[in-house]
Amino acid sequence: MLDAVLIHQCADPSLKPAIAEQFIAKAGSQDPLAVTVRSGNRVVLVPKPTTPEAALALIRDNLGRNTVRVGITQYPAGVGIVEAGQLKPEMVEPCENIRMGTALFAKVFRIVLKWYGNPTAKEVLPQVMDDAAIAWQTGYFEGVAVFRAEDPAQEKITRPATTDTEESENGADPNEDSAATATATDTVASDPNKAGIRIDLSGIGARP
Repeated sequence: MLDAVLIHQCADPSLKPAIAEQFIAKAGSQDPLAVTVRSGNRVVLVPKPTTPEAALALIRDNLGRNTVRVGITQYPAGVGIVEAGQLKPEMVEPCENIRMGTALFAKVFRIVLKWYGNPTAKEVLPQVMDDAAIAWQTGYFEGVAVFRAEDPAQEKITRPATTDTEESENGADPNEDSAATATATDTVASDPNKAGIRIDLSGIGARP
């Protein structure tokens, strides 16, 4: 069983630790050096790496022609990488893998949550979690390539700007809108794999 303390310490702050635990339990691995290689729907049998160097060599050998998942979170190794030389060795380091994986999964979760209409009812959130885990494993949700798709949190930031006069005419307080935009900008990094807006997912994983 993976140490929950490690997850709590390393999970990206955009995802609650309890959700990170469920994510890893559903879609991850207990082995920090786990490398899963797929060609289409077929799993490619590869030697089990026993060192970080062996894991990285295996990733490099398959990157670009097969789908490669890495480490505790089974992070998609090809995200944001054009060639094998850009591969980050930190990808197989347990804490960094958890940080990268939970940050990217948080975006996937937001995409699924938006499709559901951003529900707040606790009884709906487990289904959102299940669908987000499947989207993580397949890379797709409702025909959308979730790893390359725009983060819903980013969409809020890049909406067309309106003048103070237009906002006033629409009954909006321009000061409040500016403050909200500034807060969102502070919490969403330019790197799509990094932290986004925190979601209150306390309904998932909570014990009765």
